[in-house]
Amino acid sequence: MDGELAQRLSRLLERVEAWLPEQPPAVDWTRDVAALWQSHPLGGQLVPVAPRDAVGLDDLIGVARQKRALVDNTRAFLQGRPANHALLWGARGSGKSSMVRALLNSLAGEGLRLIQVDRHDLVALPLLVQRLRDHQHRFVVYCDDLSFEGSDDAYKALKSVLDGTLTGPPENVLLYATSNRRHLLPESMADNQQTQLVDGELHHGDAVEEKISLSDRFGLWLAFHPFDQQAYLEACRHWVEHLGGADAWHEAARAEALRYATLRGVRSGRAAWQFACQWVGTEAIRQMQYQ
Repeated sequence: MDGELAQRLSRLLERVEAWLPEQPPAVDWTRDVAALWQSHPLGGQLVPVAPRDAVGLDDLIGVARQKRALVDNTRAFLQGRPANHALLWGARGSGKSSMVRALLNSLAGEGLRLIQVDRHDLVALPLLVQRLRDHQHRFVVYCDDLSFEGSDDAYKALKSVLDGTLTGPPENVLLYATSNRRHLLPESMADNQQTQLVDGELHHGDAVEEKISLSDRFGLWLAFHPFDQQAYLEACRHWVEHLGGADAWHEAARAEALRYATLRGVRSGRAAWQFACQWVGTEAIRQMQYQ
């Protein structure tokens, strides 16, 4: 009877395993340069991913100062020198996420490895950092489009890893984050009403101090602002020529780029890329029709 029961259990397990999704391949950091961290009730796992595109640092227009600061900080980290966690914040579409991708494409050969963590997986961030502590490679743990709501406690895991535990983050791990919010948390008028002027000095209330304390743990702040017209047109020209060749940028393209930004109500690197895709694609179709 015991043997029959064992066979039934074995067949049942085979059926269950057939329904389970396949396990992702293990990350090989001698070959893989990027991975996603996925948390689950038993901990988490790393899933290797290929770089999204081939965007390079030279493709980033209008953000030379931010680019230089982030590259210098990252190279110092890769060489084992002191470096800071970095917060890239500012206007939407201004190149924050693209800069991190370009950084990986440009510095992977120098030893950079990137791990992206989504906001809802931050609860397992301490576990990930602990796994990386004794690894021979150097990692940037990256949180894209990071922000928290007022009732969201997930930020506490990030806050703890940045600078809130006895051990602190390991020497081979940095955290980079992008956000539209400078302090990552929403700010309300009620918070500022707690601010007081004491003996000529401005003292924030507890709510403001709590919100500032998270972003303060990033030693490198890089602000990204909306493009002016010149920077926007330079970005348009770059991407039009990249997609369509040097002859694709001319006065008609420039005029249409300005019209595109006016209709969208924004001048940014993202808008420049989107215009270039539309212009080059449309022009190619028109040329085919005239042939």
